[in-house]
Formats: sequence, structure tokens, C-alpha cells
Amino acid sequence: MVVLKHKSIGFGQFNNKNLNKDIWLSVSEAANFGGVQNKTIRRAIQSNIIKYKIINNRYIVNLTSVLEYLHNKTKLKNKLDQFGLGQYVDKWRGSK
Repeated sequence: MVVLKHKSIGFGQFNNKNLNKDIWLSVSEAANFGGVQNKTIRRAIQSNIIKYKIINNRYIVNLTSVLEYLHNKTKLKNKLDQFGLGQYVDKWRGSK
């Protein structure tokens, strides 16, 4: 067990057993998360750039590999920052 403490918010005990489990997203969720089109994620799947599984005839992709893919190309990183999850980072930092 790891106990995390923060100056303004006291966290209780934190169980880190689930931290090493992968997070899997659908293609559309990954595209929305990254601020890119579905085609971009599907191209990465076809090129075996990101990790994926096929469940019930649908692709699911690994969040970590999607982030690595989006950070490897400047254009995709900019889309992540402007239209994806990155657009909210300044708001999170400002709320301290």
C-alpha cells in the first residue's frame, strides 16, 4: 500500500495493484481522446504501430501505445494538445 499526501487534499490509502493493468479504448474513443479522426487510428492499427485486440469484430486499442504514437509525430502531438485531451491540461493546472 502507498499512502499519498497532498498539501490541500489528504488522500487515503491508495492501492497500486491496478496501476499495471492496461487501459483499452475503442477506435472512436481513442480518436476523440487524441483529437484526431478514426482514420488516423485505423491507419496506425493497419501499420501495427499501436497495440490492439479484436473483440466481437471490433478493434480496441491500448491507451499507452496510442499516446506514444500521437507523441511521435509533431502534427499529431499538436492535434492532441489543441483538440484532444491536452486542451484541458492548462485548466487542470490552473485549478490548484
